Amino acid sequence: MKKIKRKKGPVTSKVVSYDGIAFKSGLEKYMYKALKEAGIPAEYEKHTFELLPSFTFKNDCIERQANSKGDFINRGNKKVLNLKYTPDFVGDGFIIETKGRANDAFPLRWKMFKYLMTLTCDNRTLYKPQNQAECDITVELILKNQNKTYDKKETKVSGNARRTK
Repeated sequence: MKKIKRKKGPVTSKVVSYDGIAFKSGLEKYMYKALKEAGIPAEYEKHTFELLPSFTFKNDCIERQANSKGDFINRGNKKVLNLKYTPDFVGDGFIIETKGRANDAFPLRWKMFKYLMTLTCDNRTLYKPQNQAECDITVELILKNQNKTYDKKETKVSGNARRTK
């Protein structure tokens, strides 16, 4: 009987270079190429948002280090660093986060980012494509929102599958 290999550990992706830019995943590179081909200007990882400001925790806090190593001691009475988020692409009226497989921290960070946008009345559209077909749909939606015509193959999407005519 053959053993089924399951993926273990944290999500890892290969760094891919294109146009002199080091992308953190192949999906980011694909999104960049799709935006460029469609003539949609967007900046790659240029904007960082502060989700939670730094603060000083003045109480005692008996714990190990964040990685569960070290001694069980008082680690309180210290400055706690801010929490930031840098989306993959930011353009006029939109923000794109390409995410194939999210790590365990991303859903909370994404929720906090949405909350920050609500607080600051930021009305840009968020897109979170998780595969190449969704990247293509994202480009089409951005062009539609910008009232541009996209002269690429017509696409029909059914679930996660993409078919071209």
